[in-house]
Amino acid sequence: MTREIPRKVIYIDMDNVLVDFQSGIDRLPFEIRKKYPNGKNIDEAKGIFSLMEPKKGAIEAYKLLHEHHDVYILSTAPWKNSSAWSDKVEWVQLHIGKVEGEAAFKRLILSHNKHLNKGDYLIDDRLANGADKFEGKLIHFGGTNEKEKRNNDFPDWDSVIAYFKNEGLL
Repeated sequence: MTREIPRKVIYIDMDNVLVDFQSGIDRLPFEIRKKYPNGKNIDEAKGIFSLMEPKKGAIEAYKLLHEHHDVYILSTAPWKNSSAWSDKVEWVQLHIGKVEGEAAFKRLILSHNKHLNKGDYLIDDRLANGADKFEGKLIHFGGTNEKEKRNNDFPDWDSVIAYFKNEGLL
């Protein structure tokens, strides 16, 4: 008899968590990149979000978590870049699924107020847009960052999956 794992609600951010943001910057034409000196506000470049590649291990981790839990993508899109909203939908459809029954079908939430979502876990690389006020457990993804008070507990997807296994949730 196998032990039943209680299903949790898990939210996963996109930029620099599921998605390699830098890969989108690198693919922008030079003429567009030069409009954003030092990369400031480059997330406002039309089409940038459609150019991004998945982070290493992100798609496999998403699908594994989805097998055992209620997983949603919880992301913020720049207010001044309307293409970001549709680009993020298209990215999810391309990389995780766009038809009913696939892991990310109708599981994308775009919000500037992540703390309004109720759930058990939020996997996010930043504390912005309400992530720091999320009522469940924040898994602060990525390498060490003094400004964000992030240590190196979850530098990559392998460490996140190891955490869920250690908690008996996988």
